[in-house]
Amino acid sequence: MNTLARKILMAATGLFLCFFLLIHFLGNTQLFLEPEHAQKGFNAYSKFLSNNFLIKGVSYLLYLSIIAHAIYGIIITNKNNKAKGSYKSDHRGRASKWYSRSMGVLGTLILIFLVIHFQNFWYQYKFGEVGLDPYGNKDLYGVVVASFQNSWLVVLYVISMIALAYHLIHGIQSGIRTLGLFHPKFVRWVNVFAVIYSIVICTGFALMPIYIYFTT
Repeated sequence: MNTLARKILMAATGLFLCFFLLIHFLGNTQLFLEPEHAQKGFNAYSKFLSNNFLIKGVSYLLYLSIIAHAIYGIIITNKNNKAKGSYKSDHRGRASKWYSRSMGVLGTLILIFLVIHFQNFWYQYKFGEVGLDPYGNKDLYGVVVASFQNSWLVVLYVISMIALAYHLIHGIQSGIRTLGLFHPKFVRWVNVFAVIYSIVICTGFALMPIYIYFTT
């Protein structure tokens, strides 16, 4: 696969993951409800996601997108690192933001976070011993609440969301540009959208464990 094809795949999978984050965020806002309502709504939502045929199909696409995005991200980062000598000689690197030059590092932090996140919730829900709530659904809400009583995990989530925000800002801007989905005169608005979207989504995700830690 040539460089252009890798960049297109990175852009397509990245933008798909950005869209998934929005859906995931909207579903998880139920965690901000009163505990009784949060438990009922969040567990019913989790059951729906697990049992719906179409959602299962999308979930497999999600897993493949994460794997492909990570693999080709590593490949592109290695190629960029090999080319750093030329950037040092002509100083082109100074024209870019620090987070655009650190996508490999940010991506690695996010990948580590995803492994922990999947282990704590997805794996636990699918294969662990999870009790039932009063409505007969697996009590994933209880698992979430118990997990976020650990201050280290809350701090990890907040730090990871900061890393994700910077990763998204550059990823959205770069992905839309790579796929040629906007006219050059709209560059400023695409950049503004990327910043607002990233900050709103990541701030919301970061507030969820903080809210649960201090209110339950």
